[in-house]
Amino acid sequence: MQFGDYRVEIIPDTEFRLDGGAMFGVVPRALWSKVCPPDEENRIRMNMNCVFIDTGKERILIETGIGEKWSAKHTEMFGITRQRGLAESLQSITGVGPESITIVINTHLHFDHAGGNTMLDGNGLAAPAFPNARYFVSRGELEHAEMPSERDRASYLPDNWQPLLASGQLEGKSANYDVVEGLRMQTYAGHNRSMQCWRLDKEGQTLFGFADLVPMRAHVPFAWIMGFDLYPVETLEVKKKLLPQAAREGWWCVLYHDPDEPLCNVIEDNGKLRAVRAPQFQTNATFR
Repeated sequence: MQFGDYRVEIIPDTEFRLDGGAMFGVVPRALWSKVCPPDEENRIRMNMNCVFIDTGKERILIETGIGEKWSAKHTEMFGITRQRGLAESLQSITGVGPESITIVINTHLHFDHAGGNTMLDGNGLAAPAFPNARYFVSRGELEHAEMPSERDRASYLPDNWQPLLASGQLEGKSANYDVVEGLRMQTYAGHNRSMQCWRLDKEGQTLFGFADLVPMRAHVPFAWIMGFDLYPVETLEVKKKLLPQAAREGWWCVLYHDPDEPLCNVIEDNGKLRAVRAPQFQTNATFR
């Protein structure tokens, strides 16, 4: 897909499952189960939708999914149903292999966003999965990952970033920064204090990656907020700011965890906001 003079592709990683109650916080099961039916263990289907951007000079990958370093026990616990590795999906969709990626961006370092940063080498040790890439994450997020709270410690697995520090590939960035022309990372507190969303502006159009601020289509209603969020009131305030803007300005939106329709538009319908599938995603037409 063309977005201005950049090529943009969504690279799905793999389906996995998390507890539905945790994914919807205070929203009653009677409501969320209508749009996200749970399995017998109360888990809902999710995916991880990474994004590839080719600027002509840089080949960028935003997020790296859940990775492939999981034990059989954790694979079953998270319901990981991998059909192929992220590297294979990247090659199949873009024609580009991991060695050709020049920049990897993590919105934050939770295992389902940064798990594919590294892979196991021949000795069973974690090593960079993108050997020629510079890896970007905010300094605030890196500091938090190194000293997480009791509440979110389980989401941070050091093998996903410490080998990158050792190799000199990981760069701590400011709270808000430009990656390349048109692509900007912005910090929005809520999920934690340092998670970033990304925004790509080209030729008057906007493509916005909500990361875990709005993980799936079902989370578009303002009060539908994950129980995982450390600061849900701040999540609410940011959603009330960004989602109406997305509808008003006609943004294309990438919902990182949506298993079926990760690319959408947000529209206002009878005074309420909802996500609708973007026509461009159906036809693979350009964004122009």
